[in-house]
Amino acid sequence: MLLKIDTALRTDASAVAADDGYDAVIVGTGIAGAIVANELSRAGKRVLLLEAGAGTNRSISGYESYLANFFAASSKDNQSPFPENPNARMPRSPELRKLQPGETDPAPYVVQSGPYVTDTNYTRVFGGTTMHWEAKTPRMLPDDFKVRTLFGQGVDWPLSYEDIEPDYQVAEREVGVSADVREQTYLGLRFPEGYVYPMKGLPLSYLDQRVGKGIDGTEVKLHDQAYSIRIRAYPQARNGVPNPAYDGGKGYVPVGAVNTHQVEEGERCQGNTNCVPLCPVQARYHSGKTLAKALETGRVDLMVQAVASKVVIDPESGRVTALEVKVYKDPQSSEHETVTVKGKIFVLAAGAIETPRLLLASGVRSSSGLMGRNLMDHSYLLSWGLMPEVCGTTRGTSCTGGIIDLRTGPFRRSQAAFSVDIHNDGWGWATGSPFTDLAELVDQHNHFGDELRRGLVDRISRQLLFAFMLEVLPSESNRVTVDPRYTDRLGNMRPVVSFTVPEYTMRGAAYARQFARTMFARLGVVDFSRYDPGDYGYVAYEGEGYAIRGGNHLAGTHIMGSDKRTSVVDTDQRSWDHENLYLVGAGSMPSVGTANVTLTLAALCYRSTRAMLKQLH
Repeated sequence: MLLKIDTALRTDASAVAADDGYDAVIVGTGIAGAIVANELSRAGKRVLLLEAGAGTNRSISGYESYLANFFAASSKDNQSPFPENPNARMPRSPELRKLQPGETDPAPYVVQSGPYVTDTNYTRVFGGTTMHWEAKTPRMLPDDFKVRTLFGQGVDWPLSYEDIEPDYQVAEREVGVSADVREQTYLGLRFPEGYVYPMKGLPLSYLDQRVGKGIDGTEVKLHDQAYSIRIRAYPQARNGVPNPAYDGGKGYVPVGAVNTHQVEEGERCQGNTNCVPLCPVQARYHSGKTLAKALETGRVDLMVQAVASKVVIDPESGRVTALEVKVYKDPQSSEHETVTVKGKIFVLAAGAIETPRLLLASGVRSSSGLMGRNLMDHSYLLSWGLMPEVCGTTRGTSCTGGIIDLRTGPFRRSQAAFSVDIHNDGWGWATGSPFTDLAELVDQHNHFGDELRRGLVDRISRQLLFAFMLEVLPSESNRVTVDPRYTDRLGNMRPVVSFTVPEYTMRGAAYARQFARTMFARLGVVDFSRYDPGDYGYVAYEGEGYAIRGGNHLAGTHIMGSDKRTSVVDTDQRSWDHENLYLVGAGSMPSVGTANVTLTLAALCYRSTRAMLKQLH
């Protein structure tokens, strides 16, 4: 099966350019591009798939080489497994800084013009950001699709929860969701009678259970309405126990990694806390699993180290006629050749930053003027402290459970909703634990030997981190642009990001901080939360400071709608202005609510492929 995948790799750029038989040209191998490629190829269509990265992780040995990189890296951020590739650079947290006045060539790939500096990143490798995602797969709530109507905030979707619900089911099958329907039926979420998830829900961690024992049943008041709090398990796109009742009793068979038969690399979740960025056993879904099925059809050609640089438009018809692609042979050399690839339809699935960047760099702007605007990302506020007893921190995947009772309610008329992730990996995100714990015990407390070992175990095993995922509404001033002063090594314009955390979100953050203090008090937790004014994400609000983190849930830069004057794409994610151009992914989402975006963007892609097939037929 690996041989079949390798033969699908097109390395002769000239031959690809001369091939005019492609039904679809897709940019990006993340989950959006993978779903579209799989659906089109299985319907008999020929597909050319372009990937900016090297694609070495198409094989098991390549994936495991990334694992080796991660284990050997001293700084284990989301990009640490992936070799530096100057021709397809990725944003990285250590490089974060705001564009300085008069500066014409900032070092980081993403140029941040402020006023807020975001640490959100995305991955330019085969598999896209599913190579480092956390794999939580909650559905959006029915309320999230009509926030303007219900709460007077943001914009309504042109689709309802009922419209997208059948595609949620298909997406849950593709990524292999482990969850319990009874656990997920809350705040208006509805499932068809008899529906079960592909795999049974993963258990709450010991930490989740200890927190639940202390706060389950607690009532909090928000805008004069009481809400009862409890810890629930999150739906996860990682292999659990297949549910024999799935699909009318046919059950569910997990798909192996790299190709569909190598199930030894795609086993059940083992509870590794380092599953972000890479799952050691590939129990967590990544889009390579979907791409393996697509490549098996023999109708998908994969071209790696191919960076889309220009979308070519026929000025008379408005149709896309071709893509210009810069193909490099060596990641360490900027030497490349530029080829033109053709197809009947063109699908940009490069993410909410790269898709508008490519179009704006090509001079392609929407008639609504909204291309690149309405950038959204969940804002995270972290609160952390020490539990009064050992609570099993570092046991289980990054996040297995949390508090989701405040995802919606009448309070959304004036402040953001949020969910609360309980992090099984302790204070790593907040403080750099366990390295900072070691330094503190040695440098400040003079601990060595047995005393140091006991101190580390005691401290780390009692750490509790609440990560509040806060709703962010669309704002036209939050945007992606390009500037010819800022180019990458291949001469392509880099993305320029302007982002401010809206006051609506900050009101939610202020309440979240008080909520954390209340929960910590009930649990007997000693609060260690500190927000440094020198932090790159520091935001002052009503006399108090907060450090706001990005969620890696980028969305909204080519939002969908029912009117071309107020949106960029229609409900099929097809450009209003170019009939054979589809912009797929979270960039089409008009709002993000309090759900991680991957499951919803996957569901939207199934809807889009039906429209593509109808158009191609």
